[in-house]
Amino acid sequence: MTPRTLLPLLLLAACSGSEPGDPGETPGQPALRLVEVASGLQSPVHLTAPASDARLFIVEQPGRIRIVENGQLLPTPFLDIAAKVSSGGERGLLSVAFHPKYAQNGFLYVNYTDQAGDTRIERYRVSANRNVADPASASLVLQVRQPYSNHNGGLVVFGPDGMLYVGMGDGGGGGDPEEAGQDPLKLLGKLLRIDVDAAQPYGMPAGNPYAGQSGGRGEIWALGMRNPWRFSFDHTAKMLYVADVGQNRLEEVNVVPAGQAGVNYGWDTMEASDCFEPGSGCAREGLTLPVLEYTHDDGCSITGGFVYRGQAIPGLQGHYLYADYCEGWVRSFRFADGQAADERSYPLPDVGNISSFGEDAQRELYLISHRGTVHRIAPAP
Repeated sequence: MTPRTLLPLLLLAACSGSEPGDPGETPGQPALRLVEVASGLQSPVHLTAPASDARLFIVEQPGRIRIVENGQLLPTPFLDIAAKVSSGGERGLLSVAFHPKYAQNGFLYVNYTDQAGDTRIERYRVSANRNVADPASASLVLQVRQPYSNHNGGLVVFGPDGMLYVGMGDGGGGGDPEEAGQDPLKLLGKLLRIDVDAAQPYGMPAGNPYAGQSGGRGEIWALGMRNPWRFSFDHTAKMLYVADVGQNRLEEVNVVPAGQAGVNYGWDTMEASDCFEPGSGCAREGLTLPVLEYTHDDGCSITGGFVYRGQAIPGLQGHYLYADYCEGWVRSFRFADGQAADERSYPLPDVGNISSFGEDAQRELYLISHRGTVHRIAPAP
């Protein structure tokens, strides 16, 4: 489920201190704390909410979606498809996206690996009970064969254009053995963009670089991804942030305009800013290299987050938060003049392996721990 094969829970650094080697808290940056909102979850990996909805929807990797309402974790799952899901390692139910018009149509979309290990994007509809989806309403949107058990990507999210974006890893194995990242005829190793309102099961948006062409799949929005476990849109600045998990040495964050089609992030010609396949000549022309990277001396697997646009922490406005799954630290930066600026590190308590960040309808942010907890990121008193 996580960007790399899940590791056993690590003994991380002390609760209140900075991680070893971290730059520490920058003078003037806001002091943060974590407020627990749910515990006892089974391998949570994602959190989101429909627009203007006060509830929190938490995805459990084995195949359930849970609801936190009025501060309480409801006992009955919103959706339980565990019987259809292969879970463990990087497989499982990996995310949910609510249609922009969910309040009117009740549609939600999930990304999971089925019993054969292949990726399935399915649509469901909420039942007459607002806290329970109808499992019988399942409708297949997209299925992608997975040659290996890892690098499944796993995120579905609606962009500011109303299109559904799907993160697809390169299919697994070391070094992209399928050579999927740079192959426009394969959906693996890509960021996909589909129109779930134009046709059934979906239509090809006209702005996609290969839509209506024979040289590539019409669903492709961007190429050259290794395992984009988590990406997000900054709706205010109209930018797309993609955290792509590295192979041997580097973890990376990429930032591009949200409407820029056909971006090539470089894998597996490049690993972040490093040459990965010397035989290719490592030609960087036409490739988009990251605005931020860190080495495996500092972590093992990046967990991408969000640009903070909430109201509770004014000093965090405009900062993109990200974490490392193994080391447990949380950091941020502002994207300014094409580069990462005002980099910060936050001395937060140890919550275990950070599998994901979450964002509620008010744009406040959450930390999801694979240990089974969810915490809201809040200002220190």
